[in-house]
Amino acid sequence: MLVGVMSDSHDHLDRLTLAVQQLRERKVELLLHAGDFIAPFTIPILHQVGCPIRAVFGNNDGERVGLHNRLTGLGHQLSERPQTYSFGEGRFLLLHEPAALEALEGSPHYDLVVYGHTHQIDVRRPESGALVLNPGEVCGWVTGKASCAVVNLARRHIELISLI
Repeated sequence: MLVGVMSDSHDHLDRLTLAVQQLRERKVELLLHAGDFIAPFTIPILHQVGCPIRAVFGNNDGERVGLHNRLTGLGHQLSERPQTYSFGEGRFLLLHEPAALEALEGSPHYDLVVYGHTHQIDVRRPESGALVLNPGEVCGWVTGKASCAVVNLARRHIELISLI
């Protein structure tokens, strides 16, 4: 299964559009967004990824009702954080802030743990159990590096995608 992963898009529509294009080209089967969309007008762009979206709110998401209604109205899921999701054979834990990552790394309860908030890329590949990933920031405003990722769960491979 190919899983697209992003976080911290912060209303940067050009970079969000590029991220969605990159994930569509790679034919991801699921998109995980670890929060900080900011406004509901980003959702139609995100929906163009063409696969189910599972997401959590970030600490900066302003119009939470609007975000929730736009995403769920398109058949996707948006929840409080942390949230567990199952999709196909995959088991996912989606956070925004990094919490208890050392305890979660390699956990037999998940295949992939995703978080955001720090805007810093973090890739942890233990020999077994849960991979841990912060895909960095889609917006590129804090670090000057815009990115998202694709995870091949079967191969336990993480591809980081530069959006600049």
